[in-house]
Amino acid sequence: MRFLQRREFMQQSAGLSALIAAGYFADTGDAGQAQTQPAAPRGANERLNIAVIGVRSRGLDHIGGLAGRHNCRVTHICDVDTAVIANAVQRIQKAQGGDAPVVVQDMRRLFENRDIHAVTIATPNHWHSLAGIWAMAAGKHVYVEKPVSHNVWEGRRLVEASRHYNKICQAGTQIRSNPGIREAIEFIRAGRLGRCSIGRGLCYKSRPSIGHVNAVQQPPRTMDYNLWCGPASNAPPRRNHPRNGTVHYDWHWIWEYGNGDLGNQGIHQVDVARWGLGKNELSRSVVSVGGRFGYVDDGETPNTQVAVFDYGDCELIFEVRGLPTQAYRGAMVGNVFHCAEGYVAFTNYNTAIAFNNENREIRRFTGNGDHYGNWVGAIRSGRREDLKGEVLEGHLSSALCHLANISHRVGRAVRFDQRNGALGDNREANETLTRMIDHLRTNNVAMDQVMLTVGRRLTLDVRNETFVNDQDANRLLTREYRKGFEVPARF
Repeated sequence: MRFLQRREFMQQSAGLSALIAAGYFADTGDAGQAQTQPAAPRGANERLNIAVIGVRSRGLDHIGGLAGRHNCRVTHICDVDTAVIANAVQRIQKAQGGDAPVVVQDMRRLFENRDIHAVTIATPNHWHSLAGIWAMAAGKHVYVEKPVSHNVWEGRRLVEASRHYNKICQAGTQIRSNPGIREAIEFIRAGRLGRCSIGRGLCYKSRPSIGHVNAVQQPPRTMDYNLWCGPASNAPPRRNHPRNGTVHYDWHWIWEYGNGDLGNQGIHQVDVARWGLGKNELSRSVVSVGGRFGYVDDGETPNTQVAVFDYGDCELIFEVRGLPTQAYRGAMVGNVFHCAEGYVAFTNYNTAIAFNNENREIRRFTGNGDHYGNWVGAIRSGRREDLKGEVLEGHLSSALCHLANISHRVGRAVRFDQRNGALGDNREANETLTRMIDHLRTNNVAMDQVMLTVGRRLTLDVRNETFVNDQDANRLLTREYRKGFEVPARF
């Protein structure tokens, strides 16, 4: 096995095809047990060597936030699709004064390398937990994109791994590092508008159809599809979008790999809602109502959804709208907290506005933060408590998304006129459902020709993170893992 050294890479970087032809990508055979490395440098002037895994989309943001940072270097990158490598390399070289990364195709090669102190993970969702666990077992600190897991069980294993190996693990919930949002959350939790009874999350994000195919499709020739699948099944793809092709991005809407928009964009707003409510555990119960409306395509996850999480003294209500819509109290992708003496609208990632019951603005909060810097700082301090999106927080918020999706998946299809009682007798939840239906009518959805999925109301054993007396739902808390890609049950 041979890794490309940085001097060699710079000589070859005139064309990625030359790089591939020269055989500079590591082989993809099974790796042996990685050796735990010494602790990452903590001194202010010591360089932290970072590897980025997955460089097509979010990984480019990781590169932008880390490459060229003082006393940090992106020394390695990894992606199973060689077609996306060149862009990432160019960005790193530009940020690091020509200093190019070593390139590998199999993440296990990174974990074997003792010179790498930390990794960031921007793979598809089904890889997040396993990649993080493997990295920490190999002595690396971890930054893992949202959601931190593909299912509830493996998310808890990721948390346990961070404790067992004593590694810093940050969730990619970057809103938590923004000072304006942090100030607004403190304002709510301090009761400045009285008791908060509802934390609402909104994902009003229009999504196009992914189209329909009648047969299996071929993955890109530039991709090691077996590695892309990893813990999931390696069945050939059954989608083909003009922009995203047969594999990329639209995996979000396929249960085998993704978690729908609730677990894609919505995880950010679920996290803020739970944070603002001050809840450090899963809800007592969950129920979801929705479906995939407005087009017929190969997507499996709902594009329209209302989920209600009951915490006893308050509720978290989440809305997904994938068709064009209007803002709710100024927010499209954001949050609204309903309090006794007014409400607080989070209109973007760094702005929140407090209103009284007469809809008069009484306070505005704003300010950007540095989530990557927070992670790097916590690695240097060695203090898990310094993190503003520690993996346990990421797990709890990700798990809420998974719970709502499970309610949907074990639900039943009904006509829209049979929806009565779907969300119980909760006034605010039912008002939300009514608004959702009005939204569908506005988008010319033929309500008499489609069915609504009314999810099962599921009760949680909060301590054990399982459902009470529901075998069907409990089976969806985990998955069947492929041989060689199993998530460890214990450490």
